[in-house]
Amino acid sequence: MTYCIGLYLEEGLVMLADTRTNAGVDNISTYSKTFTWEVQGERALTLMTSGNLAVTQAVIHHLNAGLSSDSDPDAQPESLYSVASPFQAARLVGRAVRRVYVEDAEAMRAQDASFQASFLLGGQIQGSEMALFQIYSAGNFIRATQETPFLQIGEHKYGKPILDRALKYQGAGVMDGVKLALLSMDSTVRSNLSVGFPLDLVVMRRNEHRLTLKYRIEDNDPYFQKLSRDWSDALRAAYQHLLPPEWL
Repeated sequence: MTYCIGLYLEEGLVMLADTRTNAGVDNISTYSKTFTWEVQGERALTLMTSGNLAVTQAVIHHLNAGLSSDSDPDAQPESLYSVASPFQAARLVGRAVRRVYVEDAEAMRAQDASFQASFLLGGQIQGSEMALFQIYSAGNFIRATQETPFLQIGEHKYGKPILDRALKYQGAGVMDGVKLALLSMDSTVRSNLSVGFPLDLVVMRRNEHRLTLKYRIEDNDPYFQKLSRDWSDALRAAYQHLLPPEWL
């Protein structure tokens, strides 16, 4: 399993993913689930993946190789370096997912393997608005909004409550987003063994058209360790200061 999160903020995007994959308690591996396409000053796109590793890697292969048009096989293949907007990028990822389904789904069914894959795509291309999308196994997708400023894939239930309570689009800076994303991940890592280090963090500020930050966080990272300890201490202090119920 995995956990990936994307925060859609007034200042920009924060995206965070773990790297653990497992097929049982004795078969745990580390694979990066974060992929970026960047032309500084012109476009910056980040894709994070969850689900069947063979499916998601096949999708990434198609995106890197370029996809020919379904209606015009002679047309120049499209890639994430050629699409004109994040919306078109999301459509291209959806096409790649459906292409892999056509190629592999029947063989997977014969082996009782389910076709499971989901993606977070975020970024900005010059001439278009910054956007964050969640793309499903069918290739369709939804978009984050000011009213719903975060999207999650994978093992999301442990990291969702803090985002529901604390995250707002208006006035939110990317550094605030980084802290919330890390706290959301910390809650998930503590409660689910199928999510683990290292973590891949990507930050993109609005209208910069580049990756502001791409950073790998190991389990011994001093900042993450301190953030986790301070958050635990703050939670303990907060509940201890709450008044007990009158009926006790």
